[in-house]
Amino acid sequence: MMSDEYILGISAYYHDSAACLLKNGEILAAAQEERFTRKKHDSNFPKSAIQYCLEEAAINVDQLANVVFYDKPLLKFERLLETYLAYAPRGLISFFSAMPVWLKEKLFLKSTLKKEFAGLSPTKSSPKLLFTEHHQAHAASTFFVSPFEKSIVLCLDGVGEWATTSAWIGEGNTLKPLWEIDFPHSIGLLYSAFTYYTGFKVNSGEYKVMGLAPYGEPKYTDLIYKYLIDLKEDGTFRLNMDYFNFAVGLTMTNGKFHKLFGGPPRKSESTPTQKEMDLARSVQEVTEEVMLRLARSARKETGITNLCLSGGVALNCVANGKILKAGIFDEVFIQPASGDAGGALGAALSAHYEYKGHLRKVMPLDSMKGSYLGPKYSNDTVKTTLDKLGARYTQLDDGKIEERLAKILEEGNVIGYFQGRMEFGPRALGGRSIIGDPRNQKMQSVMNLKIKYRESFRPFAPAVLAEKVSEYFDIKSKSPYMLIVADVLEKHRIQMTPDQEKLFGIEKLNVPRSSLPAITHVDYSARIQTVHPETNQKFYRLLKEFDKLTGCPVLVNTSFNVRGEPIVSTPEDAYRCFMRTEMDYLVVENFVLDKKDQPIIEKDDSWKQEFELD
Repeated sequence: MMSDEYILGISAYYHDSAACLLKNGEILAAAQEERFTRKKHDSNFPKSAIQYCLEEAAINVDQLANVVFYDKPLLKFERLLETYLAYAPRGLISFFSAMPVWLKEKLFLKSTLKKEFAGLSPTKSSPKLLFTEHHQAHAASTFFVSPFEKSIVLCLDGVGEWATTSAWIGEGNTLKPLWEIDFPHSIGLLYSAFTYYTGFKVNSGEYKVMGLAPYGEPKYTDLIYKYLIDLKEDGTFRLNMDYFNFAVGLTMTNGKFHKLFGGPPRKSESTPTQKEMDLARSVQEVTEEVMLRLARSARKETGITNLCLSGGVALNCVANGKILKAGIFDEVFIQPASGDAGGALGAALSAHYEYKGHLRKVMPLDSMKGSYLGPKYSNDTVKTTLDKLGARYTQLDDGKIEERLAKILEEGNVIGYFQGRMEFGPRALGGRSIIGDPRNQKMQSVMNLKIKYRESFRPFAPAVLAEKVSEYFDIKSKSPYMLIVADVLEKHRIQMTPDQEKLFGIEKLNVPRSSLPAITHVDYSARIQTVHPETNQKFYRLLKEFDKLTGCPVLVNTSFNVRGEPIVSTPEDAYRCFMRTEMDYLVVENFVLDKKDQPIIEKDDSWKQEFELD
């Protein structure tokens, strides 16, 4: 009998470290390190994530056939050196700040990794190490799990070793590279430059720029096309590096950029003005145009009718929605962990299919298991934890619990919802979520300001029964990973009065846009998650009950955390977050906790210093 083959993929040392374990090609477990260490975007060696993956399979390090790292450090080092030389002497400061880390850790990554794994091994030995290229890992992470036998694959991010944008043809168990655009020309870094300039944090605030965009007008698109980016008809582009500082300095933009857009970057945590909204809208529209042109030319050149997307830019769900709506491809699949964390999954899959040549079986939905790949907790474990914390709860059976929760939601309460396996990737999908009634006009501001402690303009997503999505939104396809934005149908919209039309920017926030005001963005759009019984039975049942009670098959779904905190992982994390915020109820597996019944805890806001704001 053939013995099982275990391959562990890891991403580490840049941002969003993660680990993923395959057993004979099946994804057994995957998780980001930040969920265990409680440090957002943790980039350290993913020791806790690795231990979780090994526990899930009940194996130890010595039983791994291979460990696969998600990029090639020597190639990356070559890019840094060549960049510094090309821009000398301007790059010296950035060179001197990067080199100590490279010379200490990254350049000798192989020996660093061997030492780390020997530390986890009962026999102090290290498994065989493999390395994929960064964009190869991105491409593998999306194509090999997709429901397609053959597909075009587009990867767009900041930068890997050299590539910033690449196109591939995936067929069966192979990936064939078509072309790439190399550093410093990067649509991801262009977006990050505007993230920095509008006062948000690079590598974590890009989605805020996307959320802010509908409040603005595209006043600066002409300037961007004239001075910053030379975009060709086929979607290929070059950046004008005179305006950027990321190749040589420690910031994204320079004095010339600031002069072009009329002043220095916004100070973080100050209130965004109409200017920031207009800048956000402008760079968003340029990004959409680049992605649309690339998608069109990929389709034209190959004739292939399916598209897979990955890389950090593929988390731009507005642009994804535009590609889908344009009907360029029959079907589009986007990797739910499109950023660097997904590189761990891609590295493992690349080794399994491309290096070892195993045959691939295509699954009808996809082979991500709904992205529920993290830890889960039994009712016994939850009970022990809640008792230890002195929490007061009611335990209900399956079926009964959904009925009770639907009622609680209908009464306008906000619920912390913790069940099943934790999600892999940046989105909460009903495993570690905060949920509410989307028909409730106050829900968006209550959730933003009293529960998430974050900016009021940030939109919320609807979770909707998969079979009823087309009754509310202009979308025909599945969107299980909340990575596609679509418009709310005309029949559910509330048109603005002439006076409301005159409102500017954030003033528009409090004007209800539809019969589901809590999830309808100012431009009548919504970031959709379709919920499927095959992947999340419990969440699906809850939506069914809510629909039965209210005639509405939609819930507000946001991630279970406060601003700056990683999504909760354990029942303790969930209880702590529940008690610190103004959530009304907490559900952990089959236990329901009412805030009013909990022991009184001194109100102490000093914990807010615990998480660095994102």
